[in-house]
Amino acid sequence: MRTIKRLFNQEDTAGYMFTLPFALGFLFFMIVPMGISLYYSFCDYDILSPPVFTGLENFRTMFQDETFLKSVRVTFFFAFVSVPLKLLFALLVALLLLRNTKMSGFYRAAYYLPSIIGGSVAVAILWKRMFAIDGVVNTLLGKIGIETSFSWLGDTKTAIWVLILLAVWQFGSSMLIFLSSLKQIPASLYEAAMVDGAGPISRFFKITLPLLTPTIFFNLVMQMINGFLAFTQCYIITQGKPMNSTLLYTVYMYQQSFEFYNTGYGAAMAWVMLVLIGLITLFLFATKRFWVYEGGL
Repeated sequence: MRTIKRLFNQEDTAGYMFTLPFALGFLFFMIVPMGISLYYSFCDYDILSPPVFTGLENFRTMFQDETFLKSVRVTFFFAFVSVPLKLLFALLVALLLLRNTKMSGFYRAAYYLPSIIGGSVAVAILWKRMFAIDGVVNTLLGKIGIETSFSWLGDTKTAIWVLILLAVWQFGSSMLIFLSSLKQIPASLYEAAMVDGAGPISRFFKITLPLLTPTIFFNLVMQMINGFLAFTQCYIITQGKPMNSTLLYTVYMYQQSFEFYNTGYGAAMAWVMLVLIGLITLFLFATKRFWVYEGGL
C-alpha cells in the first residue's frame, strides 16, 4: 500500500494520470476511427452489409466521377476566394479597432460574435431566408427603388457567392489575432518613421505589413484548412444546388456516405481530402521564406 501511495505521489505518474483521458480519447475517437476509415476506403461498403475489399476501385471511380471533379473545383474556388477576403476584412477591422476607446470592448465582441454563431444551423437557416426571393435582401433593394425578385440561391452565378459572403462574415477570430499582433508592434518604430517623413500608407507597407506577415501566414493556413472543410452553410442553405454549382467537397462526401450509402467511396474521398489539405499546407510552408518577414521586432 505504501509503495502504491509513493508511486502516485511521483511527479511523472501524476503527469501520466492527467494526460491519460486525452490520450485515450485521442486513441479511441481519432486514431481508431481513422484506421477503420482507411480500411473502408479500399472496400465496397454500404453500412448495411459487411465490407468487401476491392483495392483501389473507389479511387479509380472517384477520378472518373464528374460530380466529384465538380465538387473539387467548387471547393477550390470557395476556399481561394473566401479566405483572402476574410483575412482582408479581418485586417481592416483590426486596424480600425486598434485605438482604445470606451466602446472598444463592445466593438471587438460584436465583430467576434459571428465567428461563434456563424457556423450554426440557425444562422445558416437565417441566411437562407435572407437571400430568398421574398427575403430581406430583395426587400431592402425594393426600399431603395430597385424592384427585384431575383433568386440569389437559384442562380448558378450567385449562389456560391452567398456562401462566400457568409464565410467572409465570420472573420472575428482572425481579426482578434491580427489585433493582438498589431499591439505588439513597438510605437517607437512608427515615431521614427514619422520623424523621417513617412506617411500613413508608407508606414503601413514598410512597418505594419512586414511585421504582420507571420500572423498573416498563421491565419492563412488555419483559414485555408477551414475553407476546405466548410460544410454546414452549404448543406443547410443550398445542398449543392443549383446544378452542383455550390457542391462543396464535404457535402458530396456526406451525401455519398450517408444518403447514397456508398460509405466506402465516402471514406476514400475523406482520405483524398486529407492528402489535398496536406499538400496545400506543405506548399504554404515551403514558400513561407519568400514572403514571411522573420527579422523580428
